[in-house]
Amino acid sequence: MISRTVLEWRKIRYGDGPDEIPEWAADRLASVARANPLGGEEGARILQHGRTSLRAQQVVGVIAAEDCTLEILPKIDGLGDGDSAASQAQIRRNLVHMLAVALDLDIASGQMARLGWQDENLLEVLIRLFCDRLFEAVHLGLPRRYVAMEEDIPTLRGRLDVIRQFSTLAASPDRLACRFDELSSDIPLNQIMKAAVARLLQLSRSTHNQRRLGELAFAFAEVSDVPVQSLRWDSVILDRTNARWKDLLELARLLLGERFQTTTSGRGQGFSLLFEMNTLFEEFVGRTLRRALVGTGLQVDLQGGRLHCLAELDEEYAATGRRRFMTKPDIMIRRGSERVMIIDTKWKRLAPSIDDPKQGVSQSDVYQMMAYGRIYQCPNLMLLYPHHDGMRIEAGITSRHEVVGCDDQLATTTLDLSQLAACTPALRSLICRVADHISEEAAVGP
Repeated sequence: MISRTVLEWRKIRYGDGPDEIPEWAADRLASVARANPLGGEEGARILQHGRTSLRAQQVVGVIAAEDCTLEILPKIDGLGDGDSAASQAQIRRNLVHMLAVALDLDIASGQMARLGWQDENLLEVLIRLFCDRLFEAVHLGLPRRYVAMEEDIPTLRGRLDVIRQFSTLAASPDRLACRFDELSSDIPLNQIMKAAVARLLQLSRSTHNQRRLGELAFAFAEVSDVPVQSLRWDSVILDRTNARWKDLLELARLLLGERFQTTTSGRGQGFSLLFEMNTLFEEFVGRTLRRALVGTGLQVDLQGGRLHCLAELDEEYAATGRRRFMTKPDIMIRRGSERVMIIDTKWKRLAPSIDDPKQGVSQSDVYQMMAYGRIYQCPNLMLLYPHHDGMRIEAGITSRHEVVGCDDQLATTTLDLSQLAACTPALRSLICRVADHISEEAAVGP
């Protein structure tokens, strides 16, 4: 079994060495990448399939084909070069932490410490996390609900189905067509868990995970087998009696391909568990900001706004009311109806200002932020990037500019992802420094 790890944007050459990958394995992995919707044309947004090497792009996760697996990890400065097992383990830990924040999962530090960061790839780590949480929940009993039942039995139970009794059972007076409610564990929530266990049993290569999944499969033996595509996610009811299953439902949704990534399979050619870092970084920042600004009177909207750029005019230049080109800023911070700040996140590396006065900021990104400022009448605009050591300055504000012709200001900023616990105060501080009329005391809240 060939198993390799590579950082995003890096190459892994063809060969039989420990830091290389056999060409036959590269061909199979590239084929799986092409089948994934995130891959774009020929899977090039995931892997570039060259003549001498595979080159990872900005999508991270795990791709597996017959007898080979490739793990793609994000490049996070401050966690080593990604070549050593210790560095890769720390990157996995931070990536799972970002996923947990983005999915609003509550993962205790003790549980994080038990995961095999150096021994397993990202998929096996997520499977182990799912197994551990599911074991704890199953130990307290499977959730049950009253389910409507129909059965023909000798004695009356519940209500009599009169129509069925005097039509279908007219010649069988010894049977009564009954309708009743029965407390059952065969409900959509448990069906989802059973489907996740069954899928992961097919995917996992870890002996430990295989054993745990086998035990969990036995616990759900009385629950119906439902194909993944037929699972009734909208029918799941979470209340105070089964609130502990909320995180498990999100993990199952993640592993079954309902959020962020797409899992594909067919005729055994392989599967993929992939995350687009642009999307994950945006969600992580947005949800971290929500926590950072609790109690401040500020609200955080993700992919909100939804105002249009243009209003259509008729031949006589009168407004028709029809709108065109909807906008969806990544993150908008409001105080009531007042728009305080608009933030756009970018998962790419800024250049030091010494090397490039524009720092590699895209002109189209600047135009987009200027448009947001005018459309939403918001004077404080921010472009937020991941920090890296090559910046030669500390994380935070790297430049500030006034938009010519108005009072809007655009700040270019970075966030250090090597210490995720420090991201909440770092983001709160950034908001205070960019939006001058928000005091540090007001942002901290009560």
